[in-house]
Amino acid sequence: MFDFPDGKRYNTFAGHYKRVYGERLQKLVIDAGFGCPNRDGTVGSGGCTYCDNAAFHPGYSTAGKSLFAQIDEGIEFHRKRYPKVRHYLAYFQAYSNTYGPLGKLKSLYEEALSHPAIVGLVIGTRPDCVDDGKLDYLASLASTSLDKFSKAGDLPFDNPVIRIEYGIESCYDFTLKRINRGHDFDCARRAVEMTASRGLHVGAHFILGLPGETREMLLEQCPVISSLPLNSVKFHQLQIVKGTRMEKEYSDNPGEFLRFGLDDYLDLMTDILERLRPDLCIERIAGEVPPRFVSETPWGLIRNDGILKLMDKHLEERDTFQGRLYDRPSV
Repeated sequence: MFDFPDGKRYNTFAGHYKRVYGERLQKLVIDAGFGCPNRDGTVGSGGCTYCDNAAFHPGYSTAGKSLFAQIDEGIEFHRKRYPKVRHYLAYFQAYSNTYGPLGKLKSLYEEALSHPAIVGLVIGTRPDCVDDGKLDYLASLASTSLDKFSKAGDLPFDNPVIRIEYGIESCYDFTLKRINRGHDFDCARRAVEMTASRGLHVGAHFILGLPGETREMLLEQCPVISSLPLNSVKFHQLQIVKGTRMEKEYSDNPGEFLRFGLDDYLDLMTDILERLRPDLCIERIAGEVPPRFVSETPWGLIRNDGILKLMDKHLEERDTFQGRLYDRPSV
């Protein structure tokens, strides 16, 4: 029926890492001071209508603070929760982390890799912020020996983990235009294919509940997502962040938004997981925004680990699993 890590009914990313590397690799969020072409006028201005970047990264991650300081503080932040973790990934998260000249990227990425505890990078970016030169460099970095970065101790792998994570958000062009995303879905598809063709790990992020989208549309995205050469995927429910343009849009036209109670959302996620190809790693099924950034917390203050336990229970109660309804393309 299914053979997922840790006896789960879906392909958890944490379980995948344990299978591949024999241990948990904890991400440490980095703000390296990158900008965004959708804010500085290159692609657009004002950014995506839902975005306030401060709502999506922890306090230890602050632009202007050195990378080593952010990493050290991040390790302390996670040590109590994950005391057995030995190795970490530097997660370049804030804004668009390939938006800059190649020389700048090399300097920042290799500085992070030179930290003794860092064994890889997760690079969050936009599909319109990569090109052949940047991807060729990242592919070469992924095949570089960790010895170059003076790593000590018994490592479970020889080369750094390099993962590229694209914000795609929706497969529908009219949605991407409405949220002022600044690129279309074909741009996202091309970026994913270019990255995967170099043997790099590719992840993607999608938001569930964007204005104008229905539950049926969210399910109809599943075969499109499965068709992309992705290794992993994140899903977040839309959260209306204070001060964003989307907050005003929601206030003016609440009927345009699909809002979820927790049970409704777990049911939707179950329907989505059933339709996704089973080898696709699921890194997240929901997002967290600190309560001070939102006007309402309809799910209360439940944390992601609590939601994951409820997800396990929901799948078991429905006696279903990831890929159960996946329609594998004929060759």
